[in-house]
This record gives sequence, C-alpha cells and structure tokens, in this order.
Amino acid sequence: MIAVPTIGFMVRHPAHFIALGFGAGLSPWAPGTFGTLVAIPIALGLRWYAGDLEYALLLVALFGLGVWASQVTGRELGKPDHGSIVIDEVVAFLLVLFFTGVTPERIAVAFALFRFFDIVKPPPIRQLDARMKNGLGVMLDDLLAAGFTLLVFALGHRFLG
Repeated sequence: MIAVPTIGFMVRHPAHFIALGFGAGLSPWAPGTFGTLVAIPIALGLRWYAGDLEYALLLVALFGLGVWASQVTGRELGKPDHGSIVIDEVVAFLLVLFFTGVTPERIAVAFALFRFFDIVKPPPIRQLDARMKNGLGVMLDDLLAAGFTLLVFALGHRFLG
C-alpha cells in the first residue's frame, strides 16, 4: 500500500499512468482540480482536429480505460478511490466540454460548476460514492457530477441567456 504515489509508481504500470491523469494526480494540492484541468487541452485538441463522432468514441474508450485503470491502481494503493486517481475528473469534464463548448467563458463556468458538484457530492453522488468501491464507482460518481453540471449549465443558458 502506497500512501502518496510517486513518479516511479505512476510509470510502473500503464494503468497507473492513466488513473493518475497522466501525472496530474501526483499534485500534492487539489489533484482533482489538476485532473479536471487536463481535460481542457484535450477537449480543445479534439474540437480542433476531430468531429463529434471521434470525440464521443474517445470518451467511451477513455471511460472504459478509466474503469480498468482505477480498479488496478486503487487496489495497489489500498484505497479504491484514492485522491490521486483523477482519470474520472478528466473523462467527466471532457464530457461536460463536449456539450458546453470550449469558449473561454464556457470553460470557466463549466469548470466552476463541475468542481463544485465533484467536491460537494450532492445526493445521489454521495451515495454512489459510498456504495461502489471499485473502478466503475470511481468513474460513475464523476459522471453524475458532470450531469449536474450540464443540467445547471443548461438551465442557466435557458433562463439567463
């Protein structure tokens, strides 16, 4: 069991590299926030070079890889949803950006909303997080936070313009 993963731990297995958000999860401060930030350049690149279908297919593939990588890495770290596992934030925020768009204003609002819901974990996110202690649970609770983010974003867009 490793309390704080290191670069050595991250490069020891491909699952660790993926689960730790390509290194973002090694941050000693707010690794989830850094994991969320990793999604921004990926989304910008996808919007620039890929269409919606390729973006969506990458999301599905990254979700599957995230389930596997989180399961393997959580087991080795001795905690299923270790704070350094941030691939869930990366994938969930990529999903948010798929729907909100990638203008600086939209990214900023979506980022603030997503981090709020990911940190506060309103019901049913908190219940899912408490019950599912495996790779799928790690990924799903952030997808719920993404869903809350998209709902509030859509309501704000609808009623505030």
